[in-house]
Amino acid sequence: MAKELSLYVHIPFCVRKCLYCDFLSFYADKSVQERYFEALAKEIRISADSLKDHRVISIFFGGGTPSFPESKDVCRLLNTIGDNFDVDADAEISIEVNPASAMKEKLSDFRRAGFNRLSIGAQSLNDEELKALGRAHDSAMFYHTFESAREVGFNNINVDIMSALPGQSLDSYLDTVGRVIGLHPEHVSAYSLILEEGTPFYDMELDLPDEELDRRMYHETGRMLKEAGYHRYEISNYSGQGYECRHNKVYWRRGDYLGLGLGAASLVDNIRWSNTRDLKAYEEFFRGVPGGDGSFDLKDIRQDVEELDVKSQMEEFMFLGLRLTKGVSKRLFFRNFGRDMEEVYKDVIQRYIDLELLEWTDYSGEDGGEYLRLTEKGLDVSNTVMADFLLD
Repeated sequence: MAKELSLYVHIPFCVRKCLYCDFLSFYADKSVQERYFEALAKEIRISADSLKDHRVISIFFGGGTPSFPESKDVCRLLNTIGDNFDVDADAEISIEVNPASAMKEKLSDFRRAGFNRLSIGAQSLNDEELKALGRAHDSAMFYHTFESAREVGFNNINVDIMSALPGQSLDSYLDTVGRVIGLHPEHVSAYSLILEEGTPFYDMELDLPDEELDRRMYHETGRMLKEAGYHRYEISNYSGQGYECRHNKVYWRRGDYLGLGLGAASLVDNIRWSNTRDLKAYEEFFRGVPGGDGSFDLKDIRQDVEELDVKSQMEEFMFLGLRLTKGVSKRLFFRNFGRDMEEVYKDVIQRYIDLELLEWTDYSGEDGGEYLRLTEKGLDVSNTVMADFLLD
């Protein structure tokens, strides 16, 4: 039986870099983009040749801004994947877009090419907050993008929003949440701003909400979305019935995923690696590949290759799985590692149960059984709890 695989395709190009962004992204002219897409198509073909025993259940085009280049170049990549990988007929195929570059014609091209899920980076619907973030769009552009996406046939749309922004008040943030709810997207991702070293924000004097206000924003987000019928299935993600993001759940459940493109990360058969972040090195490697066949070894563009031992696998199973509100399966832990979860983590589990930060719960159905999950109280200190599942 073919193994399940998810694909991530990295499009690093942007109109301009936002002040808070630490992702691998940059502006590039048309000639640079064309060379990159040619190299990426070759990587797709070579990678597919070595993964014939896998079937693709989800594809995610992220960035950068995948809606910034010409749509024909992006759609051609999706066609290349379809021609070379065994892609499920009902695979979830997502693409991230920025309202500043997601014109209706592009969205229509994406939908016709086979993309069936759209993720729109709104971040805020307050124009002053968007300006402070260095975003290239305003709220009017977002509304136009959302309406256009519906018109061209997207019926699975995620909207990204951010809290704890410079100068943001509780009222202005909740206004954004309410306006997004009013559009009835199928999925909402709500994140707090994190100041990452190396970004312009990191070295700036910013008027940021304090920790208490940040927590209140988080709780109010959950309350409003729950009242609107959304289900929180992960710390920062909410969905309507049947619209949980299949691709992201692969990461949290430690499924196999292959990253394609500059700097993209992979985990396949418990081997982890990342592609080079050097655009010149990436392009030069594939320049020597005539058509992109399996005779070329991709190890020359791969970095930080690590075969994960059982200890590392167990650690990841716990601290990634606890991000899901359902928690981690006791039965699946035993199936994967041949040991009882409570045998390995007895003390830490009991400590956090006593503190009412973790709890056991039973689920019925195919994936049923006992699950260990964070309580509502535990979600507030999730990073602290999850860090304790690193084994000495």
